[in-house]
Amino acid sequence: MQEATILDPSHQSPAPASVPVQASIPPAPDSTHHSRSEGPSRWARMQQNLNLAGIGLFLHILGGNQQLALPHLSVTDITEVNWDRLKQAGFKGVVFDKDNTLTRPFQLQVEPKLLSAVERCRLAFGSAGMALLSNSAGLTQYDPQGHEATQLESSMGMAVIRHSEKKPSGGAVEVAAHFGCQPHELVMVGDRYLTDVVFGNRHGMLTIRPLPLELGSEPTGVVLARRVEEACVARWTSQGLLPAAHPLIPHSQLSDMITPPVQPPPSTSPPAV
Repeated sequence: MQEATILDPSHQSPAPASVPVQASIPPAPDSTHHSRSEGPSRWARMQQNLNLAGIGLFLHILGGNQQLALPHLSVTDITEVNWDRLKQAGFKGVVFDKDNTLTRPFQLQVEPKLLSAVERCRLAFGSAGMALLSNSAGLTQYDPQGHEATQLESSMGMAVIRHSEKKPSGGAVEVAAHFGCQPHELVMVGDRYLTDVVFGNRHGMLTIRPLPLELGSEPTGVVLARRVEEACVARWTSQGLLPAAHPLIPHSQLSDMITPPVQPPPSTSPPAV
């Protein structure tokens, strides 16, 4: 299991303000004319993998506030998150990424091994206290009619926030309006440093980064972006850089938000001769 990031008490940076992003993605031709049975168009799927605004923001981070790319907590997967303690700490909702966080890429079902963790989150926050914010389902450019979002809500029993801009660009207005609280009262859970972690940190959320569920099926552009993100984050971490402190959880309590995985009992069988 990866260790939780512990904040240094002397390192009390305020929650970062939103960073303006100039890059934008042009509208996809005919992307609004696919039927529900056809799913997203090829152009929409291609643009889903090309996040120009995210790339532009990450380049800004390289020479600026690198803390934005550092998650408060890193876990193997969401089964290690203690949802009850997060609720007790004052958080009011959990924002999940979809692909490679809860589901395998382009799938509409929660990964089976994560079902119990999703249910524990539901018990802690209630159905209204958890939602998906995806760069595919619910995104106007990729899912203009909301068909995939509706399918996902039906298959997962979780609301999908409709939004017009890809993470990490844009504001948190749609997210805050959905939950009816301030962004710093939310937890952002996602596997990408460039999109999920940066988006959450830009708006003062607590950020949790699980390892991706699957890498083999990702497009080449996403794979390359991951390598750059991970190399940058590893370098900054090795230099002693820490994520910004969060107002709801003191540095000394971050590790309490993680439940260590249950280790199998030691074998009592005699060694083979």
